[in-house]
Amino acid sequence: MLTFEELKQQVESGEVDTVVVAFTDMQGRLTGKRLHAEFFVEESEAGHPVEGCNYLLALEMEMDPVPGYEIAGWERGYGDFALLPDVATLRRIPWLEGTALVLCDVAWHDGSPVRPSPRQVLRAQVARAAELGLTPMLGSELEFFLLKETYAEAHAKHYRDLTPSVPYILDYHILATTYDEPLLRQIRNGMHAAGIPVETSKGEAWPGQQEINFRFADALTMADNHAIYKNGAKEIAYLNGSSITFMAKPDHTWIGNSCHIHSSLWRDGEAAFADDETLFGRWLAGQIACFRELAVFLAPNVNSYKRYAAGSWAPTTLAWGNDNRTCGFRVVGHGKSRRVETRIPGGDVNPYLAFAAVIAAGLYGIEHELEPPPALEGNAYESDAERFPSTLREGIEALEQGTMARGAFGDQVVDHYLNYARTEQALFDRAVTCYERERFFERG
Repeated sequence: MLTFEELKQQVESGEVDTVVVAFTDMQGRLTGKRLHAEFFVEESEAGHPVEGCNYLLALEMEMDPVPGYEIAGWERGYGDFALLPDVATLRRIPWLEGTALVLCDVAWHDGSPVRPSPRQVLRAQVARAAELGLTPMLGSELEFFLLKETYAEAHAKHYRDLTPSVPYILDYHILATTYDEPLLRQIRNGMHAAGIPVETSKGEAWPGQQEINFRFADALTMADNHAIYKNGAKEIAYLNGSSITFMAKPDHTWIGNSCHIHSSLWRDGEAAFADDETLFGRWLAGQIACFRELAVFLAPNVNSYKRYAAGSWAPTTLAWGNDNRTCGFRVVGHGKSRRVETRIPGGDVNPYLAFAAVIAAGLYGIEHELEPPPALEGNAYESDAERFPSTLREGIEALEQGTMARGAFGDQVVDHYLNYARTEQALFDRAVTCYERERFFERG
């Protein structure tokens, strides 16, 4: 990590010539600008924000502007909002020469937050927890597929018949992961040098599937680390002539990519779940009670729901169990390390929105003094436990009909992400209709 004064010194010495100023869009991608480092220093010292077009929070996956958003549209002229650098996130990016990066909060020109921006959504939930004297601590475990094709080659193949880096399942397999170790080592060491504390890497449950894990942190820091890592891993793969995908289900015959989220609460600098069983139970119960309604924030794309299949390591239920990987919620750890692992989100999730959903649900359980159902023993796939939505359409309906999310996030945020989800569903429906029409005419 860098202080602003350290950055100034490195700019003066010529070590840094570029500063990436970025924030995440709705899809969780880093967007922003590259500034000449001297200009960034001058503008920062003058108190000037960086400007970005407000359509960046009103786009679909292919970067086309979409109607229906309150904060941006043709009728409003697609003006700018202000990107306010959070200097606590300032760091060198070692895999890019002479480059530093800083993450931003998105605000209007009067300094008020753009509330639907993902980092602001999470900030609001962290603030709600702080009012109760609680600090949410989270850790996310992201899985990805390492592929032999470059990004350009994968695009040319229409993302079909891609080649995993290793042709067989490499879960915990040391020899197989050695094949990919030159790249994985670059990612681990690159992230460590960028201020993201690395714990482990391991092979996962399908050919070419890998996972790199990082030390848990407060919710905002962990979401920042998640976003930087995801972008950086793709950049490092590109620099090595290969590609990485975090897509929830890149191929219907493959195991999906998960993003397991571990959550706990701290109070006065100590792990609260170590000696407060009631608090732990309410935190867990809130997630069980609210996750159907919050599905859009946890599984935001049509493809997200392709993961949810029996026996696939992805959960289908809202059951919880002690160290039970068939459940949507797996309780792990003891004493100070006790925590809830939600196995529901996939690798495509926006970390700010998913973390905000976890916190909002947990706080709902605390505020309403909910109690969790009994722990499930055995195979949750074959149980009668309540199911998580199996389609985006079902997730949209749950959010439309619920009241909890509006109470936690506010109407503006909920309406914004309902519009995103409805757009995603409509684009999919249109594509399927076009495909079926083409097949009909091909058959004559």
